[in-house]
Amino acid sequence: MLTAYLAPLDLEEALGSELKNIVSRHGRLFLTEGPCQKTYWAQNIWIDAKILPFTSISHAAKQLRGLHGLWAYYPHSHIRRAALISAQLPYFSPKPLTFPCKLPLTAPGSWTLLDESTLLASAQCTSFFANGEVHFQETKEPPSRAYLKLWEIFTKIGQMPLKGQKCLEAGASPGSWTWVLQKLGAEVIAVDRAELDPKILKLPSVQYWKKDAFSLSSQTVPDIEWVFSDMICYPAKLLQWISQWNEVNLVCTIKFQGKEDYKIIPEFEKIEKSRIFHLYHNKHELTWVKLHSWNAVPNPAKGLASF
Repeated sequence: MLTAYLAPLDLEEALGSELKNIVSRHGRLFLTEGPCQKTYWAQNIWIDAKILPFTSISHAAKQLRGLHGLWAYYPHSHIRRAALISAQLPYFSPKPLTFPCKLPLTAPGSWTLLDESTLLASAQCTSFFANGEVHFQETKEPPSRAYLKLWEIFTKIGQMPLKGQKCLEAGASPGSWTWVLQKLGAEVIAVDRAELDPKILKLPSVQYWKKDAFSLSSQTVPDIEWVFSDMICYPAKLLQWISQWNEVNLVCTIKFQGKEDYKIIPEFEKIEKSRIFHLYHNKHELTWVKLHSWNAVPNPAKGLASF
């Protein structure tokens, strides 16, 4: 059995260090022997990948059509030849999502060319999105593109704050996450020693507290239902701070100062009812989520718990 793992851009080294039994590497794609391994840094995983020799363009396309109806191509080598094969496959060009939204109903298979006469393909992958890339209809309203991380995680877990729920955002400046939460109808306390963008300060249902977020606790800020953090801090400090918020839902970005910080990831996973995701919009970060109650999170690769 073969499994392939697609690394996020510039995180090939991080993914490669996690994997065992690597057979070959093709750009950002690592091919391994054996079943799926647990990883933090894979943007998409190709389950039961097949090596398929072919004798012609039409033969290659026929083999792919026989395995799956929709295919996402990972470009690596022999690009022009791959384009000829793609032209004989069902047309697949997904449009950017309009948030709030649900996951796509159908997940594409993934394929690439190992050489001019050999396909590598998997009809079952762990992402609902082509090459694990989640694209939205973007907006220029918030002060930074950080809002895309919240849009992506809410889409993937199928849960988000409801209208009227009280949210605390730690390290809120300049205010892009606060903007997302306010647009959902939540009441937001945005905490940071740095000022919020003036446009965010004027939004209804937003309170700005100019202070160190780490000085706050579940005792000093009662009745909070969600806690969010995209602040820059050492993972160990974040881990200590979130441990006190036992009665709320949490969504936090884990920002790493270096490779040594990766060792703390399992400590976040030990927290009950929590999961870790690598988002397309995370880049060199991970997103940790703890919910009181998890809805069934659909996954195109049965038996796997992550995207």
